[in-house]
Amino acid sequence: MKDQFFNYIHTLQDQITSALEAIDGHAEFQEDLWDRPEGGGGRTRVIQNGNVFEKGGVNISGVHGKLPKSMQTYFKVGDVDFFACGLSLVLHPKNPMVPTVHANWRYFEMYNEEGNIIDSWFGGGQDLTPYYLFEEDAIHFHQTCKTACDKHNPEFYPNYKKRCDEYFYNAHRNEGRGIGGLFFDYCKATDKMSMNNWYSFVTEIGNSFLEAYIPIVEKRKDLDYTEAQRNWQEIRRGRYVEFNLVHDKGTLFGLKTNGRIESILMSLPPHVQWVYDHHPEPGSEEEKLITVLKTPKDWV
Repeated sequence: MKDQFFNYIHTLQDQITSALEAIDGHAEFQEDLWDRPEGGGGRTRVIQNGNVFEKGGVNISGVHGKLPKSMQTYFKVGDVDFFACGLSLVLHPKNPMVPTVHANWRYFEMYNEEGNIIDSWFGGGQDLTPYYLFEEDAIHFHQTCKTACDKHNPEFYPNYKKRCDEYFYNAHRNEGRGIGGLFFDYCKATDKMSMNNWYSFVTEIGNSFLEAYIPIVEKRKDLDYTEAQRNWQEIRRGRYVEFNLVHDKGTLFGLKTNGRIESILMSLPPHVQWVYDHHPEPGSEEEKLITVLKTPKDWV
């Protein structure tokens, strides 16, 4: 399974970066191949200073070795070996009318002393973080997620949508990071879902990403915006940074397993503001967004 999924994310990375370069029309992804001293490595691709994308990364990695002590405590296991691979992407567009997007699809295995698999699971999801709320965009993104989920189980979308709202939540701000999407983790073999079934589901979601995001970018990338709207975008990006550094499990896992720091932190935007005690004007488009972030909405 690990080889099958690792090959899949290699292909998916190529598909996504090619599509993003085409829509940007100017910038190309810079590729870095890196090795992890303890075992494994990755292929990082970053785009910067484009016509559409101010900064973004589409990264794959496959790492293995002894599970660090801190992660042994987290997973409640002893001295075991592990393998983890996945694709992780974050895109920060220049135009504040275009939402930031994040997606991740991953696979994890743990082994005993004899090298036999003692546990394995899939995880992942995709979520949208707008700076200005266009409801038709939110509906499109969520409908694409739901359509992909419904091919496998009609309960997946409502369950994983709810988990996404709960996970991508800045508790210290009492608001969501964005308008959600899907979040699933520890997808293990059961009587109803084999690992092959989970593979089919996770790759279905991965294959749906471009359909979910690209039409939104095409629709919003050339809209006019003001300096005030750009400032608002940078203030909201600060909330994005806060979540990734305080709450995000993927960031913490990468740091605790000696991952490549530039790849781990590629999710951080290049221009951010923290304005003291900032509040949007009552009745404004900015306040409209905050209202939705404080109370998750069912979009489909």
